[in-house]
Amino acid sequence: MDARIEQFQAQMNTVLDHLHKEYSRLQTGRANAALVEHVMVEAYGQKQELRAVAGISIDDARTIVVQPWDKSIMKEVESALNKIDLGTSPVNDGSVIRINLPPMTEERRKEMVKIVHQMAEEARISIRQQRQDVHDGIKTVEKDEDRKYTLLEELEDAVAKANEKVEATRKAKEEEVMTV
Repeated sequence: MDARIEQFQAQMNTVLDHLHKEYSRLQTGRANAALVEHVMVEAYGQKQELRAVAGISIDDARTIVVQPWDKSIMKEVESALNKIDLGTSPVNDGSVIRINLPPMTEERRKEMVKIVHQMAEEARISIRQQRQDVHDGIKTVEKDEDRKYTLLEELEDAVAKANEKVEATRKAKEEEVMTV
């Protein structure tokens, strides 16, 4: 396989990984550490991700438990968690902070589906941009018409497979969001 096509496929894997990461951050009505682990906390004179200063666990289907490793930064962690929009306020009991996620309303679920669609479309746009770069490179560099045609066909196959993966992940996430 041509190096340009391999590079394109590697870029598509990066796009898909990014899409999966973004999907994991969406609130689907179930507790998930990914909802809060990237929250930035002002601790020890610098901003750090929550997962770097606290343990994050799931108590039950709707409860996230955050336990700072150093109790002296409890207020900073609570403050950072208050700034994100999870539809609830964190509860500090002195040793851990509990976040009880409210059940998602039908309206909120439909809103989340729109966000899922938007993220999938951004991934498809990224795929198209990468495809265009590789396509232009093949068109300008390759002199042999048969080789050029073969490479462009391989590129289109790779694009189709990447778009199928985006669509499959979109449908799965949409189903997850709409499940009560």
